[in-house]
Amino acid sequence: MKAVWFENRKITLTAVPVPEPGENEALVKILLAGICTTDTEIYQGYAEFSGIAGHEFVGQVWQAPADSGLVGKRVVADINCGCGKCDWCLCGDPRHCETRTVLGIRGKNGAFAEYIAVPVQNLHVVPDTVDTLRAVFAEPLAAAMEITQQVHITNSMRILVLGDGKLGLLCALGLKHFSSRVMLAGRHAEKLAIAENQGIDTLQTAEYGIRQAAFRRSGRFDMVVEATGSPTGIRETLELVRPEGTIILKTTSHKPSEIDLSAVAVNEIHLLGSRCGDIDLALGFLANNRIDVLPLAEKIYPLSRFTEAFAHAAARGSLKVLIDPTQSGESASFSVK
Repeated sequence: MKAVWFENRKITLTAVPVPEPGENEALVKILLAGICTTDTEIYQGYAEFSGIAGHEFVGQVWQAPADSGLVGKRVVADINCGCGKCDWCLCGDPRHCETRTVLGIRGKNGAFAEYIAVPVQNLHVVPDTVDTLRAVFAEPLAAAMEITQQVHITNSMRILVLGDGKLGLLCALGLKHFSSRVMLAGRHAEKLAIAENQGIDTLQTAEYGIRQAAFRRSGRFDMVVEATGSPTGIRETLELVRPEGTIILKTTSHKPSEIDLSAVAVNEIHLLGSRCGDIDLALGFLANNRIDVLPLAEKIYPLSRFTEAFAHAAARGSLKVLIDPTQSGESASFSVK
């Protein structure tokens, strides 16, 4: 099969054997895969991964020795594959299993290929009412919605999402269902318009103008979500959150972050990391049309044009760039509405 191999800051389109599903795995044919900012960070050296990257995907089950009823169904997947024996796995949360593998990130090949082998327990069947283009957003939407599972959010909370990238947009779109006082701050008018069209207050700022502009609008915030994708974003959040407020950390970067921990101590700030989330929760939001993710889809490329697609996805201001291994020929564009 055709696959994209990441190694030593090189990307190679190559031919590899179709994976053989293990006893408790399914072989899934990739229908659509998304390029994530994490993938661009992996290329730069984050997680020290080599292999087939890609962790956002929708596929069709091709083989499932352990559950033949899955064959032919469209699925998405939890990306963390636990050992099944440790305390974390036994309590149903393999995300923190010390020996876990992670699809396309840590020790297990991912979705930038024609087929992928995935543990059956990680698969989630996509409802018929959710088309494939929407379903490919299930994994990043679940990551965005994880905030709502970690923090008790009330309608009166003043929340700022810092960063209008794909994850920042999804965080804002999800949080608006829990608080009517969500603001998204970013630099790109066309991306902020996606949030505005779904009822979210926005703030367009220059690189160093966020604090002053935000203060004029709302003062300090009860919660700030750091989704800039930059290792320096955390410094900005400390100037935007109120004393005893909460900062949610979403950025993962190959570069280290530097923050003034004395400000965290003096102002009694809660710092909370937030990563993968509940795929079923995300599918439920998509099935009930609570969030319109289609405006985030910018372009679909065939697998044969992955290098071009990756450069597009890594460009500043890009929206979601997708890979269709079943496609040949020209790519398809989407208008942001």
